[in-house]
Amino acid sequence: MARSLNSVQLIGNLTRDPELRYTPQGTAVCTIGIATNRSWTTDTGEKKEEVEYHRLVAWNKLAELCAQLLTKGAKVYFHGRLTTRSWQDQKGEQRSTTEIVVDDMIILSGKKAGTEEEVVESAPAVKTKKQVSEKAEARPSAPESTNEGGQDVSPDDIPF
Repeated sequence: MARSLNSVQLIGNLTRDPELRYTPQGTAVCTIGIATNRSWTTDTGEKKEEVEYHRLVAWNKLAELCAQLLTKGAKVYFHGRLTTRSWQDQKGEQRSTTEIVVDDMIILSGKKAGTEEEVVESAPAVKTKKQVSEKAEARPSAPESTNEGGQDVSPDDIPF
């Protein structure tokens, strides 16, 4: 059997605040709207721009994190997969929609109180304080080293 791939990567701005709801079984589900832009110049030199709107859905803990951390206007990276679902509306007509089921989310910027603050956070990689401190204790301290210029470099000088 041939392999297949269903993968979507988007970077865009939220068109509205995320909406968090819970299923009757208590599972968190968050719907998110984002816009992506594309611009180009035609052969005649005219600048054109196109906007696409996308519907995304996050589930479980990621859904709760999206609702808690994201706000309208924020620039966010999403990774997920396409899915299409169908249902019958109140008039009995068959309806369908294609949406992106989110697997991963990284906040690239957030807007709060009219100012833009830079945030870089990966939702699935969120760790508790206990996990962070345990990891720090388990790691041996790095020895001091020198770089090519002969200057001492301490681990505290490294920006990452």
